Amino acid sequence: MAQDLHVLIVAAGSGSRVGGDVPKQYRRHRGKPLLRWSVEGFARDERVTSLTVAIGEGQIERARDVLDGLDIAYVTGGATRRDSVRSGLEQLAEAGASGFVFIHDAARADVPDHVTAALLAALESAPGAIPALPVPDSMIRAADGAIVEREALRRVQTPQAFHFDAILAAHRDWPDGREASDDAQMLRAAGGEVALVAGDERLKKVTFEEDFIDQRGLPALRIGTGYDVHRLVRGEELWLCGVQIDHEFGLSGHSDADVALHAITDAVLGAIGAGDIGSHFPPGDPQWRGARSDRFLAHAVNLATEASYGIGNIDCTIICEAPRIGPLREAMRHSVARIIGADPARISIKATTTEGLGYTGRREAIAAQACVLLEQRN
Repeated sequence: MAQDLHVLIVAAGSGSRVGGDVPKQYRRHRGKPLLRWSVEGFARDERVTSLTVAIGEGQIERARDVLDGLDIAYVTGGATRRDSVRSGLEQLAEAGASGFVFIHDAARADVPDHVTAALLAALESAPGAIPALPVPDSMIRAADGAIVEREALRRVQTPQAFHFDAILAAHRDWPDGREASDDAQMLRAAGGEVALVAGDERLKKVTFEEDFIDQRGLPALRIGTGYDVHRLVRGEELWLCGVQIDHEFGLSGHSDADVALHAITDAVLGAIGAGDIGSHFPPGDPQWRGARSDRFLAHAVNLATEASYGIGNIDCTIICEAPRIGPLREAMRHSVARIIGADPARISIKATTTEGLGYTGRREAIAAQACVLLEQRN
């Protein structure tokens, strides 16, 4: 039986090693505040039962602004990380929490799904689990220069995962005034086993100013492709590139079935590694029945913007025998440009037939394929 999974994100620190007047969790990183990156990934995870963020004294308005639209509980943290985690655990306990809890640093923006899955699997046989990576460099003791065998060392990351009751008891039993390097140390001190799972370099902690400047080594250019097809049905509306066309047949689908915008949307999502249109707008969800597809494309472009990318250019080919696309091409280019907020010069709309072959050739359907180039933006 699946256990509840609670996530506690620690965001009460001052970020002094980064410098500046704004705590690092509220600074923009790859297009949006660092804290939103760390919270948003868990907010999309269907396995997560609750999300709690430990914030600093007087930061509630700033946190609510940064995390607007997300279902979050807040708790005021303490003077140390241990104090903040303890406050969050106690608040969860008061709410009747049970099952598993992930304790995560707000400064780690990206949590790969394979790490989450490995942690949950490890909790089936141990009360605690942490992601860890080998140490690639030679290690010495600063005091005397003596070599430390790196084969015996690991770099510990978060989220750290625990049985809720076990880590709560470990925090309650920990001596006052004594600091802990992390929560796993506290569980071990209480006699609990902590399993190690493979970490990931994507979990790198944003610690110094150069970590913000680095932008995680994102490539300057990214390319995505998309393809879609919808059946032609008499009496349906026909929308292509956000333009309604007067035609005896229209496209059948859960939304307005605009194959061209769907292909472009998938291309944008693919370029940033954000899944496909169905993962963001499930076809079985009634709220999207008959929805205009310009909303889907605008959402994808917004995600690209948040990831620090803008549209370089779009090339879309519509595959059909009818209607004729040529007379509508300019209207389609300007429609797509309006949706994404770009110059029409960046948009190419083309059309072709399949010479009577296949479902498009038999006029049973219209298909579209698209290629999108994204450019990194500051």
